[in-house]
Amino acid sequence: MLFLKLATLFFTLMLFFQNAYASEMPQDELLKKMIGRMLIVGFDDESVTKDSKIVKHMQNYHLGGVILFDRHYSNRDKTKNISSPKQLETLTSSLKSFSKKPLLISVDQEGGKVARLKPAYGFETTPSAHVVAEMDEYMARHIYNALAKTLKDGGINCNFAPVVDLAINPKNRVIVGLKRSYSSEPKEVIKYAKIALDSLQKENIIGVIKHFPGHGSSLGDSHNGFVDISKTWSEVELEPYKELIKSGDAHMIMTAHVFNENLDELYPATLSYKINTELLREKLGFNGVVVSDDLQMGAIAKHYTLEQIVTLSINAGVDMLLFGNQLSYQDIDELVETILIQIKNGAIPLSRILESNERVEQLFTNTKIE
Repeated sequence: MLFLKLATLFFTLMLFFQNAYASEMPQDELLKKMIGRMLIVGFDDESVTKDSKIVKHMQNYHLGGVILFDRHYSNRDKTKNISSPKQLETLTSSLKSFSKKPLLISVDQEGGKVARLKPAYGFETTPSAHVVAEMDEYMARHIYNALAKTLKDGGINCNFAPVVDLAINPKNRVIVGLKRSYSSEPKEVIKYAKIALDSLQKENIIGVIKHFPGHGSSLGDSHNGFVDISKTWSEVELEPYKELIKSGDAHMIMTAHVFNENLDELYPATLSYKINTELLREKLGFNGVVVSDDLQMGAIAKHYTLEQIVTLSINAGVDMLLFGNQLSYQDIDELVETILIQIKNGAIPLSRILESNERVEQLFTNTKIE
């Protein structure tokens, strides 16, 4: 297995340098595009043209994806990217037409209180995970088939759902309090998550399971600041991941910004090599794409510089970095340049960029996203 990985990496490196020579393109420009494939970013427009900033970033850097929100975080009365089914379809069609490479167009459409496609805008209601788990499998499948169709009709090809966190801590406000968890029992969580993922996959939509290694036992909210689960987390929270990886249902997994000194005494999960590589990849056997939760959330942004965030997360094994541009604004040119400098000075190995690019392209191939 190690020999095969080394051979694949060597072949990828050879292709990289051959392409650089053949295209007579400066190596920096190629690197920027490879960095761009690892980014999912938010933007402010309801519609885009060839002159829109997000379109220029998509074309200059071959962005791996975008994330859409209905409202601005700081001004709920102001529309951001989603206002109606027709508007959404027009926006996503434009994004796909302007992108030079396959593009993830993603949303958080879990259902219940976490929904960007709301009935108020003309979309069909999706119940929360907690409510769905009170239904039988037939009704749950009906709910998620309808959700998948809504996403497909709107041009969405990646949904940051289902949540597979266990509802362990009744005082947990961000998961349990918002009814985002199916159950405290792993078997129930696995059952309903599989139904959701199956419905999405039938419409060629990537489902992203979250938040690894488990957020359901926490007391705090990582949107706001540091969250320590060292005394509340237990290994049973890994069960949904183990089963969904084993069954082949997990194509993409989102990290949590939670700290657990029992798994890593220094870093929260998103920035942890021990959690993302040693635990998720080597121990649990996950070969798909690891995507960060929003790197502008307080648990990360309040404690690390941009340079530290991108270096630690990429070296930890994160393949796609999410900057929602909701909680704050991140200039994409600065972001790409920061990662480029870290590669050139050796802080981020080129092998990690090549490895993540290979996984991202494999994701598009395996899930038939065009």
